[in-house]
Amino acid sequence: MKKVLVTGGSGFIGRRLALLKPDWIYVSSADYSLDSYEDTRLMYRDVRPDAVIHLASLVGGIRANKNNPVVFFEKNILINLNVIRCAFEHKIKRVLASLSTCIFPDTLSHYPFNESNIFEGSPSETNLSYAMSKRALYVHCNAYRKKFNLNYSTFSPSNVYGPGDHFLDPDSHFIAALVRKLSHAKQGDEIEMWGTGNPLRQQLYVDDLVQILPKLLISHNNETPLIISPDENLSIKEMCEIGNKISQKDVRFKFSGGLDGQFRKDGSNALLKDLIGNFKFTTFEEGFRKTYNHYNDLR
Repeated sequence: MKKVLVTGGSGFIGRRLALLKPDWIYVSSADYSLDSYEDTRLMYRDVRPDAVIHLASLVGGIRANKNNPVVFFEKNILINLNVIRCAFEHKIKRVLASLSTCIFPDTLSHYPFNESNIFEGSPSETNLSYAMSKRALYVHCNAYRKKFNLNYSTFSPSNVYGPGDHFLDPDSHFIAALVRKLSHAKQGDEIEMWGTGNPLRQQLYVDDLVQILPKLLISHNNETPLIISPDENLSIKEMCEIGNKISQKDVRFKFSGGLDGQFRKDGSNALLKDLIGNFKFTTFEEGFRKTYNHYNDLR
């Protein structure tokens, strides 16, 4: 695997991965439109990789998913279909593709869930289209694995945050929005947040994921949709208060009561630790501090 191709190279995770692995080849939508079969074939002909890390996808927060289900489903289905099918056509033997923990059922009888629970119910309605496109990617990779004995595997990260996130996007994910709002708040302000603040989330610091990916490229060689998640599972309110402490703004949070999303989706990282060892995840407080300082340095 001397020549590794990374799709989604200009995305949040791709940009951070390039800092660790600058010798890999990173492509973005500015180079090739992966929802186009012809463009995807051209990418493989131009690059001629030995292995592929597939990160490219259309992503967004709860509101974006809720308002644009057709776009989130069709765009991601086309991207994933083309990347995997054209990898096979160009005789690529190694693909590592990104899913998401949102592919797991909305509710389960036990938590944390594990990789075997993937089809035990429907994903959350708030991001159903995106989640089902990722489930299809999982099925697609395993179909090539079973039919042609190719090493196409997948991993499922929890919510990713950190430096380089899409802070200014009005439909950004929760942590990016919280960082932006706290940074621009004045001392003692009231900040409005969506939902009730009660849902629980595992927040994965982006550089932890970036350190894990090269290990998975070598070691994750089976059909398991390997969960990558930290040990902490905090409520939205708890994360807001940690952010408040770090910002030293002494703000008050007002929760709107709408768009709560899935109540909890914490996944077990036991298989990951069995595979790569007892990885030391960045604590949420430490990761938020780094992210908050990064955003303030950009202002």
